[in-house]
Amino acid sequence: MNTVVSRRFSAFLTGALPLAFLCSSLPLRAASALAAWAISTDGVLELRTTTGARLKAFYQASEDGKGDRVWIDFPGELIRPRTIKGTGPIKEIRLGKPIKGFTRFVVEFVPSIVIDPSNLKLIGVSEDKWRLGFNGIPTNGLRPIGEGNLASPKRGSGDYGKFVQTTTPISLSGLPDVRRGVYRVVIDPGHGGPDPGAVGLGRIRETDVVLDISLQVAKLLEFKGVQVRLTRTTEVDLDLPPRVKLANRLRASAFVSIHANASRSKRSNVNGIETFFFSGSRGRSLAENIQRQVLNVSPGSPDRGVRQGRYFVIRRTTMPAALVETGFLTGQLDAPRLAKATHRRKLAFAIATGILNYLKGVR
Repeated sequence: MNTVVSRRFSAFLTGALPLAFLCSSLPLRAASALAAWAISTDGVLELRTTTGARLKAFYQASEDGKGDRVWIDFPGELIRPRTIKGTGPIKEIRLGKPIKGFTRFVVEFVPSIVIDPSNLKLIGVSEDKWRLGFNGIPTNGLRPIGEGNLASPKRGSGDYGKFVQTTTPISLSGLPDVRRGVYRVVIDPGHGGPDPGAVGLGRIRETDVVLDISLQVAKLLEFKGVQVRLTRTTEVDLDLPPRVKLANRLRASAFVSIHANASRSKRSNVNGIETFFFSGSRGRSLAENIQRQVLNVSPGSPDRGVRQGRYFVIRRTTMPAALVETGFLTGQLDAPRLAKATHRRKLAFAIATGILNYLKGVR
């Protein structure tokens, strides 16, 4: 009979503030202290938490067909428990609520992988950053995976923990409210007609994916009283200047161009969500609101961030504008999702929610 080893391992803090009292200072039903996480190709887990959070980490040896497990408990409750398929030596990642008031992050390895718990050290590298190396594991087939933005937010920005604290509705009743009849939004489905855009796994075409999502986004926004114009509603050939001209003529409150990405080298291990803006705090705010929501419905797809871009349709429009890449059509993780109508519907809700949240903040 095998003896199951369950052992808490040390959490060494280097240069962090004294944290002993901070765990109990959080209300029992506070949002989770976990804000972002990522596992790199060399087997290093990085975490971002609320400032000064106190973490507890544990190891359990394999049993009953389950592989070795490492888990970390955080103060505060997770809103959306989930399981994310792993790669290489990692079987899966689970995020759940073991008891009221706490979040549990579990990494389970495939049964053939043996972890030496004496090599496990969860290190606090700053007041909101943590690192844990899974030393000695084979890294063949291990691909980057994670959720949220590991970069620390600017002090006073209110961004701590936003990734986990936000949710994306999947029904009309959950969409944010805005003043009806006040806002105009132009939705731009990328490409069209003889220009299919990216063509990915299974010959899935960008134009088909983004037109479906865009039509749904328009209906969701209209349901909330937003005036919406689409640059195209069918498979037609449409150049870039007419898209911009339409938005500028309407004096739209916001312009959102919807796309799907592709790796130039067709690498299936390249996945992720990214959103671009050209300039201005409002353009950035629009992009950040959309990025956050799209990540919510794309668990495991890497956060490639919100960045400045010089794409014609966001550079030449005169209102806040964003261009969202909803995933990689060439990606092993993203492509099968984008091919499914159910996921495209989730993306439509996510983009509409991001736009509505942005409009709520417009003065």
